[in-house]
Amino acid sequence: MRHIIKDIKVHLVSMPVTGGFSDATRKVEMIGYTIVRLTTEDGVEGFGVTYHEVGGEATKVLIEKNIAPRLIGRDPFETEVIWQDLSQYLRGVGRKGLMFCALSAVDIALWDLKGKLLDLPLYRLFGGSQTKVPVYGSGGWTSYTDEELVEEMKGIVARGYQMVKFKVGYDGGTKPARDVERVRKVREAVGPGIGIMLDANNCWDAATGARFANMVKEYDIMFLEEPVCADDIPGLKRYKQSTDLPLATGEHEYTKYGARDLIMNNAADIVQLDGTRAGGFTEMLKIAALTQAWNLKFAPHAMENIHIHLVSAFSNALFLERLLLFEEITRNIYRNPPEPEKGFMTIPDLPGLGLKLNMDFIREHDEEFGTVYYIAKDSVGIGSV
Repeated sequence: MRHIIKDIKVHLVSMPVTGGFSDATRKVEMIGYTIVRLTTEDGVEGFGVTYHEVGGEATKVLIEKNIAPRLIGRDPFETEVIWQDLSQYLRGVGRKGLMFCALSAVDIALWDLKGKLLDLPLYRLFGGSQTKVPVYGSGGWTSYTDEELVEEMKGIVARGYQMVKFKVGYDGGTKPARDVERVRKVREAVGPGIGIMLDANNCWDAATGARFANMVKEYDIMFLEEPVCADDIPGLKRYKQSTDLPLATGEHEYTKYGARDLIMNNAADIVQLDGTRAGGFTEMLKIAALTQAWNLKFAPHAMENIHIHLVSAFSNALFLERLLLFEEITRNIYRNPPEPEKGFMTIPDLPGLGLKLNMDFIREHDEEFGTVYYIAKDSVGIGSV
């Protein structure tokens, strides 16, 4: 039986962030979701998401004005053909960035539709069987005081997480010695059995990043993420040549070609492309296969409820990342999304993504029709359990 796409709707839901959350290179002022809903002629709906932080309005217009007319009347099972068509049609206006965020959300919606039409969860369509997937808690902004940082990391551990990640690059990356001190304090606070990962958010050059890495190795660090600008592939390679502290990067790369360039240039140990930016599931399946071919680790960036299916299916996938800053909006966007328990998340026994949208909330807060709501620093849960 052939199924036909009849309708496409796009929603923008965001939360202005108050409280001064900053990493080494930017202040976070807003977080949110761009939500794409595809409906077939027989009434089956699939959805996909990407970020709505900067440029979500442009992503929405691109989907509605340029992508939607090329999707209406298509069969959602033609994911490869549709991906190639859209990427070629739109290549002149972007082979990275917002164009691929738009394509990613659409592609994820197509896969969600396929799973629902086949009555299978996506992890099974991808060849996976594991339903419990490791997850780590990610927060710890450089704008925190040492006490706030330690308290938040202790709070994450108290919630059952076995791994945490926090930001380094204190004072814009100008004081690596202060970062070493903050790492020491966190390690002493959480104890030896908890995994610690660090994220420098592009703030250093290769020499500074390697020097810092060698200073903190004694604290049993799992990896250092983006020690240099994500576009500085030679710098990432120089970092790797100067330290054995594993290098994680890729959240700012797009498509299999971006993953290929990282891998071929020996510029990553742990590849972190994000399926809601890099091209959706159609492209992430190829990216994950590339990491396997080069015997590297695969650990998708954020969006844990989307990436859980990929991590289940690939043997070299490490874990999910759960951003504390997104917890409130995620719980409102979805109805009863899975929550971490003792450091694991369980895939819902439902078809497709296994998620149900909370359309009452989405319609109320859709920026085109509704109201915006706010998140304050304390609501993220500094020190909470």
